[in-house]
Amino acid sequence: MPMNHFYDLSEVDFDSVARLSARALELRRRVKPRRFEGRALGLLFMDPSLRTQSSFQRAAALLGLDLVHLAGNVWNLETELGVKMNQDKAEHVKEAARVLGRYVDVLGVRSFAKSKDREKELQDPLVRGFMQYAGVPVINLESVRFHPCQALADRVTLDQIHMSKRAKFVLTWAYHPKPLPVAVPNSTLLMAAQRGMDVVLLHPEGYDLEPEIVNRARELAKQAGGSFEVTHDREAAIRGASAVYAKSWGCLAHFCDPATEATLRAPLEHWQVTSEWFGKARADAVFMHCLPVRRNVVVSDAVIDSRNSIIIEQAENRLWAQTAVLEEMLSAHGDHGVRTHVMSEEESR
Repeated sequence: MPMNHFYDLSEVDFDSVARLSARALELRRRVKPRRFEGRALGLLFMDPSLRTQSSFQRAAALLGLDLVHLAGNVWNLETELGVKMNQDKAEHVKEAARVLGRYVDVLGVRSFAKSKDREKELQDPLVRGFMQYAGVPVINLESVRFHPCQALADRVTLDQIHMSKRAKFVLTWAYHPKPLPVAVPNSTLLMAAQRGMDVVLLHPEGYDLEPEIVNRARELAKQAGGSFEVTHDREAAIRGASAVYAKSWGCLAHFCDPATEATLRAPLEHWQVTSEWFGKARADAVFMHCLPVRRNVVVSDAVIDSRNSIIIEQAENRLWAQTAVLEEMLSAHGDHGVRTHVMSEEESR
């Protein structure tokens, strides 16, 4: 079944995820990808990026795609319907998406939380708006809730090192001086569960992920033959771990209240991946992180620079995973956009 959009990796069926991972590893071995001369990839970055921008640009070149690259937090798009646009928003997502959809064959969009309205923002109205109106496949380059590109690259990395599917995978909260988004932890948790690993979600009290995400991870683990648990016990969690994935995220209960959130996280600086703590995992355990990472805050130099650290492999696999996704989408969908659009009688009036 064609992958119409790439919004959340856990929405992709198990076999398709495995196939994408295998294809990414083929591409990493320099198997030549398909070429799509004359077709185009659009990238719209509403928020900063280093790996995502650069890896997608390189993927476009490998596939022979023209690139339409828009970056900078200068587009303040309206997403609600029926509103009177007499405030700070000068364009609606309905027009922006449909216009960009006429220029390109696949469109990637990145948009982070603004921490103003928790319930509204967790619905991902901007990325979902582009999915609804663009008329071409849309790739989520990281939204408020999900980062499927990072999750697929992490899956590729685990497959690359032949990590056992039933290995113990610990996703641990780590201290950071400010609250960070939940997109990566959400996607990482679901990826490991979908792979069939023995997943442990470790975090301090008050830093729960959304119940919907946790319940979905538990169900995916069950379907894939793995296990799932949530704990606040750092000592129990690390014992027997084969993979330790560190990530910071903010307290959802104080999504719009940074002052209170800062008070909650202030006493948690000891939630760092140190050699002492990491050393209680298996001797061959790997350390993972999506980057960027604050050294000696999230993880010590000794751990991140050790032979157990595979963070650079993860980063490289962003390129190969995304090339595989683009290849899949462009192969499954015929020509789209301005090259094939014929104006209807109604539109021509």
